[in-house]
Amino acid sequence: MKTQYWKPSENYLKQIAKSIEKEVMDGDFVTVSEKAISTAIGNLVDESAVCPGWTARFIAKHWMRCVWGYILGPLCHLREKTIQHLRAYPIKEGAAHKQVALKHAGLLEALMMGSEGGIDGSNLPYSYVSLPLKNAQQTAQRIREHIWSVLGKEVVVMIIDTDKTYSLRRFHFTPRLKPVKGIYSFGGFLAYVIGRLFKMKRRATPIAVAGFEIPVEEALKIAEIANRAQGFGAGKTIWDTAETFKVPATSVTWEMLNRVKHKPIVIVRAHQLLRYKT
Repeated sequence: MKTQYWKPSENYLKQIAKSIEKEVMDGDFVTVSEKAISTAIGNLVDESAVCPGWTARFIAKHWMRCVWGYILGPLCHLREKTIQHLRAYPIKEGAAHKQVALKHAGLLEALMMGSEGGIDGSNLPYSYVSLPLKNAQQTAQRIREHIWSVLGKEVVVMIIDTDKTYSLRRFHFTPRLKPVKGIYSFGGFLAYVIGRLFKMKRRATPIAVAGFEIPVEEALKIAEIANRAQGFGAGKTIWDTAETFKVPATSVTWEMLNRVKHKPIVIVRAHQLLRYKT
């Protein structure tokens, strides 16, 4: 469902109900992007005001440029363009970003090549990054109750993140913090490297589900269907976002982002799960 770009102080509950009112049916799965909600509630950090420590500076200058740029990037089958960006990782801005990751997600997450613990700077202006929701389950329940009170529809609400969950048969794991029950979060960058190195099945990560319990495999299917439908807005990464507007990464503005089509909400129906293919 296309909506306007959600800025801080946006009434996201109103926006969700308005965008789905003509389409939603009882029994639908309504998925919402975690980052869109975080942006709407102002769950952001301005990294231009962050003073990095020596650990963050070391990660930005050496770990990102050398280890990710020349060793882990190729091992993880990253795009050549992404590898080139890692080899030229910005030291000043990158150190500030890694300081935020260290504070909010911990060392193993800070050693990720991006989206550390759910911290994300793509599709955001200036030096802002969004933080993961602290109360995702309560937020999902609030959305579900709002849809019922305004539209009178019984739905299941799922909050999803584009960060991947990797699957080895029935064992599901992610470097992302606090996924739904049944998906194991551990290892930070190690989980990412293992999943990518061995080319394991990977899908978007469900963060919270409100309505009734869903088996984890079904939740992963719904999250991935929604993720494919959502697209990437102005870009998959902060570098892609900057390239879209042909400006430096910290020069993207709210006005620029408002010109791009955004789809933070996707309705998934049961028949789509039957047709789902990896």
